[in-house]
Amino acid sequence: MRLIAIRLAASSVLSCFVLVAAAGPLPVPPVKPGLWEARMSALDAEGHEIARPEQAAFAKLSPEARARMAEAMRARGVSMPDSNGATKVCLTKEMFDSGRWQQMASEMGCTTNYSTLSGTTWKWHSSCTALKSESDGEAVFSSAESYKTKVTTTATVMGKTNT
Repeated sequence: MRLIAIRLAASSVLSCFVLVAAAGPLPVPPVKPGLWEARMSALDAEGHEIARPEQAAFAKLSPEARARMAEAMRARGVSMPDSNGATKVCLTKEMFDSGRWQQMASEMGCTTNYSTLSGTTWKWHSSCTALKSESDGEAVFSSAESYKTKVTTTATVMGKTNT
């Protein structure tokens, strides 16, 4: 089994939020609406940064498939990762109020139970049956313009379980 930790750091006028779906009323993250930028890093069991799996998957896509994926992401207000791995998304007040910021996870059949929802910390457990995955996450909000998220996911892909 290979251990990979994913760190998501977001800051200021730019960043993306973890897409999870909640059972019951959806919480509203304590951040400002606007254009956000997210950078993700994957860590091995010793804490060393490794290439993110989606980078290899994107590289293998045909130009046509990449264009279709980019269009699907654009339709949700999200950019494809740039050469530095940054993804941008515009989060509006309407998206927060309606719960649309969590729409993608809901559409994939994911459910989330929150154990902590304070003004500075969120903790949750997500289950995605379609993706055959379970995740535990924590977001720490240092201000309305900056937060960090750590998510540990166990998923089964092609019969192999990875955490």
